Amino acid sequence: MTAEAITLNEAAEKLGVHYMTAYRYVRTGRLHAVKVGGEWQVGLSDLDAFTSAAAAPANASAARSGRTGRVDYHQRLEDRLLVGDENGAWSVIESALNSGSEPREIYLEVLSPALAHIGAEWAAGRVTVAEEHRASVVTQRLIGRLGPRFNRPGRKRGSIVIGAPQGDHHSVPSSMASDLLRGQGFNIIDLGANSPPQSFLDALEVVDDLVAAGVCATRSDNEAAIEDTIEMIHKSINCPVVLGGGAITAATRNCGADVVSFDADSMVAAFEELAVRNTRSRS
Repeated sequence: MTAEAITLNEAAEKLGVHYMTAYRYVRTGRLHAVKVGGEWQVGLSDLDAFTSAAAAPANASAARSGRTGRVDYHQRLEDRLLVGDENGAWSVIESALNSGSEPREIYLEVLSPALAHIGAEWAAGRVTVAEEHRASVVTQRLIGRLGPRFNRPGRKRGSIVIGAPQGDHHSVPSSMASDLLRGQGFNIIDLGANSPPQSFLDALEVVDDLVAAGVCATRSDNEAAIEDTIEMIHKSINCPVVLGGGAITAATRNCGADVVSFDADSMVAAFEELAVRNTRSRS
């Protein structure tokens, strides 16, 4: 190794990331490295170029807005999620909370962007199945620790039953949506992933002060299950259904939902409007 090059382990330390994250930068061509004697080496000039390229978008955005640059908590969190480091991931969350971020901001500005990028990298073949699964498991544990912070004391604004339809095995979206709605004062029954229509019906039949049902769609090829769930809810319970999630397509938009939401803000707004209507109808 020359004075102008360092090992990949040393480069990872300078970048403040795990070795496997630095290796992924090399594997995907973002960071130039050369293998010498079985060991990856990174030129200091290449490391400087990588650091400058990574910082440029954030610095440009900060300059346009007149603010100092914010810490890229979502990028730090992504690194910890991919290696299955729960303690490290929670340290990132705690740092963001200590800097003044609210739990809602953690979900929308830190956790969601990290998960979205991991999903995109997995789809492109740059993240392995094992890495994606490790990230999902750690994410669920982080949500378990953050969830209680969304509880709001006092009288509830009504009840919402939410879940992913049969065949949709992703529970993170409904967990996050449930917490965001709890933070707005709703009582939430989260059915999680792969919930058949009867699960929705059983839960909807027994809740008090029902506002609506929520269906989370994360599979773009699951229109039949989504449509069946919504149809059965309308037929048996006759309550409104809000459809949301990252896999809304032209087909799912026509699955019979009363409201289709494309992001967290519109989802929360939809349930709030339905709660207002529910209150008016009882008056």
